[in-house]
Amino acid sequence: VSLVSGSRSSKTFKPKKNIPEGSHQYELLKHAEATLGSGNLRQAVMLPEGEDLNEWIAVNTVDFFNQINMLYGTITEFCTESSCPVMSAGPRYEYHWADGTNIKKPIKCSAPKYIDYLMTWVQDQLDDETLFPSKIGVPFPKNFMSVAKTILKRLFRVYAHIYHQHFDSVMRLQEEAHLNTSFKHFIFFVQ
Repeated sequence: VSLVSGSRSSKTFKPKKNIPEGSHQYELLKHAEATLGSGNLRQAVMLPEGEDLNEWIAVNTVDFFNQINMLYGTITEFCTESSCPVMSAGPRYEYHWADGTNIKKPIKCSAPKYIDYLMTWVQDQLDDETLFPSKIGVPFPKNFMSVAKTILKRLFRVYAHIYHQHFDSVMRLQEEAHLNTSFKHFIFFVQ
């Protein structure tokens, strides 16, 4: 059952990535959520004492993927091939897609197509146990930080697109407080 109407929304709106209950990552997520509830976003992004940096980055990357997925899902009916023929964040920033595997040379595409490529690619990265191990004791790969940075950099582009191209729709939906809080949390985390 799709929670978002429209013919193409199921292509872009990806299912929520779950962290297994009872896992150490689940406990870290609960810690992050509890800290977020305090209203102090700077504190919420700080690595908890004694925790592994890679675990913390992995948990937060999954959380930001879920948040952005949900936020974009609310405006998919406004982000169409005709309204957004290019993935951009204003006239000075245009994004072309390449994943390095299926599409090696960056291609110019519409925002909905770019975001579909992006969310599918991120989902594949998060589901890859060699990149994002979910079992305790399984080490993160040496390139984990580089992969996480690439994911976060690309997720930023969705925020940028929403702000530049669809903020009026966000306001009509009365979602601006949620978008602003999510974006502020994201920026504090990546700094």
